[in-house]
Amino acid sequence: MNPAFLPRALTAGLLALFTAVVPARAETLDKVSFGTNWVAEGEHGGFFQALADGTYRKYGLDVTIVPGGPNANNRMLLIAGKLDFFLSANTLQSFDAVANNVPVVAVAAIFQKDPQVFVTHPESNVKKLEDLKPLTLFVSKEGVSSYFQWLKSEYGFSEANVKPYTFNPQPFIVNGQSAMQGYVTSEPFVVEKAAKFKPGIILLADYGFNTYSTLIETRQELTDKKPDLVQRFVDASVIGWYNYLYGDNAPGNAMIRKLNPEMTDELLAYSVARMKEYGIVDSGDALRDGIGAMTDARVASFFDKMVRAGVVRRDIDYRKAYTLRFTNKGIGLDLRPKN
Repeated sequence: MNPAFLPRALTAGLLALFTAVVPARAETLDKVSFGTNWVAEGEHGGFFQALADGTYRKYGLDVTIVPGGPNANNRMLLIAGKLDFFLSANTLQSFDAVANNVPVVAVAAIFQKDPQVFVTHPESNVKKLEDLKPLTLFVSKEGVSSYFQWLKSEYGFSEANVKPYTFNPQPFIVNGQSAMQGYVTSEPFVVEKAAKFKPGIILLADYGFNTYSTLIETRQELTDKKPDLVQRFVDASVIGWYNYLYGDNAPGNAMIRKLNPEMTDELLAYSVARMKEYGIVDSGDALRDGIGAMTDARVASFFDKMVRAGVVRRDIDYRKAYTLRFTNKGIGLDLRPKN
């Protein structure tokens, strides 16, 4: 029978059936590459979650995550145009880019608090930051040149008690009058497993070391020419972080474990729990403006502290290190549990 003579309702029904059976044309996705600063781990969870659960795809993005590692330099790949985005460790890297005229810019700060800590022995009875002063402190070369200079200028610490930290906890474990640097999301877990005691934790962010951490960084060129792409990547990443912290993060964790088999379910669960407990991701301005929030006042405050500590030069225009154009929009606030 000629469809022209079918009743209108039946024609509409057949059309709907035909539309459901015949697949629509494949959606056009923008290819995006994102390099992290270390191997896949819980501290990168929200990005892997956004990839694994389809959030990036919902935002029109075909994202490839390129893990970092001891022999990788993904930041150089970003600068060279081989990657579109990079996971920067903290605001000091952004200041360093300005000082060296590197045209990259931070567009969101996923961690409101830097996870840098000192772990201590229970018998050392450390209750606050100043209690660390008489102890032997295991600090990495990078730590000595950055946050330890702040400890010297703000709290009067001395390098006389510092010994090199080689990312091996054993020297700390055998010395009850010592403290060791680490991340709140990992080193306390490692110590507890190896030494069979629960270490004390001093989080530097709670004492004024107010750098942002785990920042999304891109080239200035991309923010100028493809701001919509940058915005979609930031928004989707933020959604990924809300889902990773508060939703079913099994898809993200599965992807992390596949890329890094050493990352156990127990350690991943520990990392998420500590991020929540210490407000690493979702605290401060993020409570009002959403994960990824940044403010001019906060960056200015940290810059002044680093100038006083002799870590950065006062004559650099630190405002070039970041932009608030793509953040502070309240994206994902509805995904935070009401209680």
